[in-house]
Amino acid sequence: MCGFAGYFGSVGDADALLRRMVGEIVHRGPDEQGRFVSTQAGLAHARLSIVGLGDGQQPMVDETGHLTIAFNGEIFNYVELRDDLRARGRRFRTSSDTEVILHLYDEMGDACLSLLNGDFAFALWDERRHRMMLARDRMGVRPLFYTSKGGTLYFASEIKALLKVPGISATLDPIALDQIFTLWAPIAPRTAFAGIHELEPASVMIAEPGRTGLKHYWQLDYPPGDAPGNIKQEAEAAEELRALLSDAVRLRMRADVPVGSYLSGGLDSSLVSALAAGMAPEGLKTFSVSFDSPEHDESAYQRQMAAALHSDHRTVVCREGDIACVFPEVIRFTERPIIRTAPAPLYNLSGLVRETGVKAVLTGEGADEVFAGYDLFKEARVRRFCARQPASRIRPHLFRKLYPYLPNLRQQSVEFLAAFFGVGDGFADDPLFSHRPRFKATAGAKLFYSRELREQLKGYDAADDLASRLPATFRTWHPLHQAQYLEARFLLPGYILSSQGDRMAMAHGIEGRFPFLDHRVVEFASRLPPEMKLKGLTEKHILRRAAQDLLPPAILERPKQPYQAPDSLAFTGPGDLDYVNDCLGEKSIAAGGLFNGEAVAKLHQKCRARATTGFRDNAAFVGILSTQLWHRAFAGQDQQIEKAA
Repeated sequence: MCGFAGYFGSVGDADALLRRMVGEIVHRGPDEQGRFVSTQAGLAHARLSIVGLGDGQQPMVDETGHLTIAFNGEIFNYVELRDDLRARGRRFRTSSDTEVILHLYDEMGDACLSLLNGDFAFALWDERRHRMMLARDRMGVRPLFYTSKGGTLYFASEIKALLKVPGISATLDPIALDQIFTLWAPIAPRTAFAGIHELEPASVMIAEPGRTGLKHYWQLDYPPGDAPGNIKQEAEAAEELRALLSDAVRLRMRADVPVGSYLSGGLDSSLVSALAAGMAPEGLKTFSVSFDSPEHDESAYQRQMAAALHSDHRTVVCREGDIACVFPEVIRFTERPIIRTAPAPLYNLSGLVRETGVKAVLTGEGADEVFAGYDLFKEARVRRFCARQPASRIRPHLFRKLYPYLPNLRQQSVEFLAAFFGVGDGFADDPLFSHRPRFKATAGAKLFYSRELREQLKGYDAADDLASRLPATFRTWHPLHQAQYLEARFLLPGYILSSQGDRMAMAHGIEGRFPFLDHRVVEFASRLPPEMKLKGLTEKHILRRAAQDLLPPAILERPKQPYQAPDSLAFTGPGDLDYVNDCLGEKSIAAGGLFNGEAVAKLHQKCRARATTGFRDNAAFVGILSTQLWHRAFAGQDQQIEKAA
């Protein structure tokens, strides 16, 4: 894992510019730095040494001197690829996975991406062909951003490096903000920064003098809804899944440094940790977040699983006020407003991991998207069931089974349940049917927009924008697969893997590794019949079957409890810090021009009084505060938002 920055075109003092750019992302690679400058291109690299400790320095130049790469991430199957290349007569000068990419590109060009099993983003300069190639992994684990100025292409692992380029400044994109306040994240290639773009997952950019091309080299796909399942026997499917996951973990245990594992206490991270423990002869180090608020805490399950694994287990406790203390730093690393505080405890967790000397950790992220683990999938199924008989007073009772961690829900009337979950709202053939309740609840925070922002966004609908980007085959898929695609293609890379994943881990120089996002696992799961993933109202059914002899029954049979952290309550009481009051004060709100000062003041007062606040108020509070902090970190309060294009 690392960070890199560079350009393609013409610049002034190239070496000085590259020093400034890479200096902004040194947290991603604290072990060493390197730079490369040619007449048309430049690359800078900050390295986190995990593979090829002694000879993996970057930017790396091939033996011909014509190819140079700056690489962030890992190619987990590099050993097998290197063996194949050697068998064809290729000679290697290093033991790193980086050199494998150079040899593959030399033989295959950008077609080499199809052979890579890994989490990666890289820039490869081809001197002979005068072309710069930018590429990103299939699921969007590793970030890569770009922009142009004066005919020169600039790119970097984090946007803050691009802001070191003369003439490039931070201006908030109001459409991106509206997407965040609806969908939780901007729709790539849009970012929170006007004019700065994100390379989409599974994409490659080829920049040559006078032209730039973009294309996808891989697509997440599902069979038609009426197609028979590829795998007919559940036992066979569970066995194949177990083998695939074991191999995915095996590959991600490859490193020249110890690899640890995050342990949430749920099925996904417990299964990954159990598989990893069997491959760690010297024992496995596991790491968890616990909370002093009972509704968020899972420490009892974490301790039980750690004991079963005999792991060296460590926990960071998130106490009242801790989130508020680190939240400004969290926003500086996420580089975007957010509507939940969940990244903050993970920021502290990666700090704990760094203190132990571990540089890489396995996580269970991706399992919910790939194997239908979220409550949203079950909720959509019940909503469709109720929609067939909208007058039924029996069917809405099923909603009580969805959220065992919300005891108050069980006490509500049938009428309340039907209204709360939107029974009868929308149409079952709506491509966003599964997500409409979430989008509607989140968009309630837009009530706090200023009149000026409302005017700029007039006529724009973020959900409709998302729907317009769906593939042509989307409507042929089973409804569960449609919902899975929306999660895996947009929210996963846009929020989970970025704000909660890469950005929080790499803030402390920690590499997250995601076995469930091995493309072989993803492709296998996409072919499974829906009922193998969501069986009735039991989520991740096939995954539970594959794990049945590896985990304690209390973990294996545990219902899904989503990872959450205190939201507005994190900023009251001990968390009622001066910066919170200042950011939400009348002067700061007016200077930003984004929100209604009077409405924000009432919301702040309500939260400080610790009055009952629902999802809308929490999302609004965190979203407004994080937007104000984004302005402070990047644009300054004297900056105004750019007119929506």
